[in-house]
Amino acid sequence: MQGTQPPQQPAATYPPTERTVPTRSPERAAYDKELVHAILDEGYVCHLGFVRDGAPVVLPTLYGRVGERLYVHGSTGSRPLRAAGRADAGLPVCLTVTHVDGLVLARSAFHHSINYRSVVVHGLAHDVTDPEEKRQALDALVDHVVPGRAADSRPANKKELAATAVIRLDLDEVSAKLRTGGVNDEPEDLALPHWAGVVPLRKGYDAPLADPGLAPGTALPAYLAAL
Repeated sequence: MQGTQPPQQPAATYPPTERTVPTRSPERAAYDKELVHAILDEGYVCHLGFVRDGAPVVLPTLYGRVGERLYVHGSTGSRPLRAAGRADAGLPVCLTVTHVDGLVLARSAFHHSINYRSVVVHGLAHDVTDPEEKRQALDALVDHVVPGRAADSRPANKKELAATAVIRLDLDEVSAKLRTGGVNDEPEDLALPHWAGVVPLRKGYDAPLADPGLAPGTALPAYLAAL
């Protein structure tokens, strides 16, 4: 189930650690910061893993990146966000983002796979308490979904800010992992009469659907038309 290897890493890389070097297919791992940022910036949903009451929990949620820091938001009643606020040392978490780029259909069932790009971040999540950092983090979360949207929407008021918790996670212990290329069938299977190849997947957008209650004269913003 091997594909082509990721390109050689340039100098701007995250240092590999015991937790960021995969035990399976380590040749697919990459630590290039530019690559990691690109994978993170293209996604919408991350999965945040932590331990609660001695058991693992993984939650899907939105996120945003500002430089070498990720922000995740939620309700102040959310358990992981409350835990991050209580723990002075931070809440140990693992955050992942994955893109599926293609379905790899081999002649043998064993060699079926997917082409993908993923990022795994290990670290300590901290509650954001500084009001200015919190506002910047929320703007980054909105702009992560649609760039330019934060400036084209009403910012959170005091009541909404009080009801919203934000945690930050620094990009220190990070790795990317990729699978690209075609099928990797065994030589003795190449003559089998089964179709083999890659089914590419891509992300796309349909035309925006306007809310029926839009104020008269509200035009479609250019940043949405650009999608």
